[in-house]
Amino acid sequence: MHRDPQLTNAALMARRQHAVARGVGQAHPIFVERASNAELWDVEGRRYIDFAGGIAVLNTGHCHPQVIAAVKEQLDRYTHTCFQVLAYEPYVELAERLNALAPGNFAKKSLFLSTGAEAIENAVKIARAFTGRSGIVAFTGGYHGRTMMTLGLTGKVAPYKTGFGPFPGEIFHALFPNELHGVSVADALHSVETVLKNDIEASRVAAFILEPVQGEGGFYVAPAAFVEGLKAIADKHGILLIADEVQTGAGRCGTWFASEQWPVAPDLIATAKSMAGGFPISGVVGRADVMDAPGPGGLGGTYAGSPIGCAAALAVIKAFEDEHLLARSQALGERLIAGLRHMAQSAPSIGDVRGLGAMVAIELFEGGNLARPDADLTRRVVAEAARRGLILLSCGTYGNVIRILVPLTAPDALVDEGLQIMADSFAAVR
Repeated sequence: MHRDPQLTNAALMARRQHAVARGVGQAHPIFVERASNAELWDVEGRRYIDFAGGIAVLNTGHCHPQVIAAVKEQLDRYTHTCFQVLAYEPYVELAERLNALAPGNFAKKSLFLSTGAEAIENAVKIARAFTGRSGIVAFTGGYHGRTMMTLGLTGKVAPYKTGFGPFPGEIFHALFPNELHGVSVADALHSVETVLKNDIEASRVAAFILEPVQGEGGFYVAPAAFVEGLKAIADKHGILLIADEVQTGAGRCGTWFASEQWPVAPDLIATAKSMAGGFPISGVVGRADVMDAPGPGGLGGTYAGSPIGCAAALAVIKAFEDEHLLARSQALGERLIAGLRHMAQSAPSIGDVRGLGAMVAIELFEGGNLARPDADLTRRVVAEAARRGLILLSCGTYGNVIRILVPLTAPDALVDEGLQIMADSFAAVR
């Protein structure tokens, strides 16, 4: 392939700095030319293994043939009508499929939108319409999006909330259980009760919202006992439970929705990211009586549930079925956990290895001391891995977590190659 010698990462970074708002971050100073499954190549021809997956968007890999074929076929038919003006069958079929996939022994309905934040916003709207209440209780460390409402829900200030307040009212935060950092399930449930005593009466709370596995917050898994206790509080007071599955959904955690592994079913689920294999679409699925609370015209959006996104999402669901990707997610998670635990034997800074399905992370501490999160080492390992050809992302309240979101379609040999690069990176920056 002929390449323009002047089209380098450095040259493009210089152009970017002049043309793009500085608030748009960039984890690596790399510009992509092409990608396939779990590999990509930059404009200089260098190959990388992708353990980031576009931040959990590529569970079926870059340019999955089935997804690309479905999108190309849809492009030849129509690209947009606005579903609220002229409807189309793929939207209805996708709703039928998601209704069948969502947990809970009750009738369900779905709504499609464009982004994860938009799905969360609409889940809140629906909960408020159904309950006639305004309050929302979210959790520390949670991340729910970049709009004003979703920033208000997000339980982490820097960099997402810095300089953007004030945020919408009637949002409150309770503790998310995190045994590693000293917050037990009992502590977290007590903090919910404290919010209902000190901040807002339960009769004005519309919903609790939480991630089954915190994404930006550090890949902490919500314990089953906590979810069960939270649902008991919710049911006692007529409060809805919203599962934010923007990052955990579409098979990342070994079931289509991570909340399928909960001991109770959420009333509403927000989903996005990997559901369409790289094409923009999001959704809310939940109890039919709750979903039907807003009147006609109360929900929707110009690009919401685009024909392209619906076609891609249906192809993703078919790829999961054809390639047994839920089982692959579980097996991949086991492989990653085993590899990272082996790595930790020679990297004492790795204080914890955790995950649900193939949503896996390690947390780094100075000398393995759990009281001293090591964000600096985390940055250096991520940068060194990129230098060696592996794309990683960090996250967490303390900036000391390295998360792995490799496509579920990545072959074992490629995953092992990536893990070896991680191990070599730890050895190099010690």
